[in-house]
Amino acid sequence: MAGLRNESEQEPLLGDTPGSREWDILETEEHYKSRWRSIRILYLTMFLSSVVMMSIWPYLQKIDPTADTSFLGWVIASYSLGQMVASPIFGLWSNYRPRKEPLIVSILISVAANCLYAYLHIPASHNKYYMLVARGLLGIGAGNVAVVRSYTAGATSLQERTSSMANISMCQALGFILGPVFQTCFTFLGEKGVTWDVIKLQINMYTTPVLLSAFLGILNIILILAILREHRVDDSGRQCKSINFEEASTDEAQVPQGNIDQVAVVAINVLFFVTLFIFALFETIITPLTMDMYAWTQEQAVLYNGIILAALGVEAVVIFLGVKLLSKKIGERAILLGGLIVVWVGFFILLPWGNQFPKIQWEDLHNNSIPNTTFGEIIIGLWKSPMEDDNERPTGCSIEQAWCLYTPVIHLAQFLTSAVLIGLGYPVCNLMSYTLYSKILGPKPQGVYMGWLTASGSGARILGPMFISQVYAHWGPRWAFSLVCGIIVLTITLLGVVYKRLIALSVRYGRIQE
Repeated sequence: MAGLRNESEQEPLLGDTPGSREWDILETEEHYKSRWRSIRILYLTMFLSSVVMMSIWPYLQKIDPTADTSFLGWVIASYSLGQMVASPIFGLWSNYRPRKEPLIVSILISVAANCLYAYLHIPASHNKYYMLVARGLLGIGAGNVAVVRSYTAGATSLQERTSSMANISMCQALGFILGPVFQTCFTFLGEKGVTWDVIKLQINMYTTPVLLSAFLGILNIILILAILREHRVDDSGRQCKSINFEEASTDEAQVPQGNIDQVAVVAINVLFFVTLFIFALFETIITPLTMDMYAWTQEQAVLYNGIILAALGVEAVVIFLGVKLLSKKIGERAILLGGLIVVWVGFFILLPWGNQFPKIQWEDLHNNSIPNTTFGEIIIGLWKSPMEDDNERPTGCSIEQAWCLYTPVIHLAQFLTSAVLIGLGYPVCNLMSYTLYSKILGPKPQGVYMGWLTASGSGARILGPMFISQVYAHWGPRWAFSLVCGIIVLTITLLGVVYKRLIALSVRYGRIQE
């Protein structure tokens, strides 16, 4: 049959191969190339959406000195809140209209957010509230992750799914790594920079990165309009009809019917929530933890922990590459279970033991009470105004935290080992959660479901920092990390209970062999 793919004509794309010989017979060469061009454009979309280059705290203090750390907490949380609200809406939209529509709108919102940020110096007062709006709009734009995941789930067969989802996660990780790198490259412009008087635009170390982000967003929109096409295949890789499939033909296969296992759906949402929850709290606590345990100055804590988080990002990219191969041998469920166990071991290692105690910050003694923690302090730990001299501040574990007197120190080797293990387990759990989720949902449109999954992750990024900072401030690392270990044990128990139900819809109904 002219124009049809056969086994000898296959060319692997990004490590992805067709699911079966039946798939090769049924899909044309033109459709195959168009499908993978579209998926690759979405890889680029996820990368560009993850390159966030907003310098929040220093710029906030520059444009509005009335902003305190409590307000900063709301600015940071607004991103996750915006994503949590927008994800289900964009997901629902993508179920009934061409996916490029919500994608383009979400990117335009992000471009608008970056432009607003570039003009924060214009208002005469209340500049901090404009930054709050800009950060929230950026979070709304990031709601397109639900559309990207639902498109990828619908445009790949079961055997292509894990590899494709891994590529999405890898592009996200690269964006998170390179964003701060790009931002650092513009520091040579300084805080003053130059001003384009005609349009009242200040080009400095704060505004140039967001202007670059806006330009990349516009470029991404052009590529989506030019290349992205609607594609849907069933779990075997056969082309299917879809309500938002623009080029459907009469000989396409119908989407197979079947009831979604709602118990499995709820369980994966819980697993995904816990996965994002524990990593968000780890990111939050490492700055105050290292300052308390190792008497690091604020500058040292930001520098060293930034290096550690960047290294974990590189580790995540390597993990995603490895998981693509490992999942074909032992399956996603087993990898998810292994990832949770590794994360549990990482937090267990963080528990303080021994008879050596941290340096006490006696100079900071004001009273014997535990201080009230504002929402901003919850998010940024012990960050204070950079106008103060770090060298003049006392270092060590504050006497205001009563647990400093009786809690053993967490040795640096413990902390680094724990960071490596958590950095190993988190990306595995993250990737396997939404990969299994997409398979459980089957080939039907997944926009709304993916929106709820993304929203649950956004909620976890809000609640995680609040939880860990309150527990840490009042009871210390022993209670904090013990509770986290307990949460992970409950999560592993949940996974064991629903383990047999976490299978693809087509496998559940016997259409495809597991």
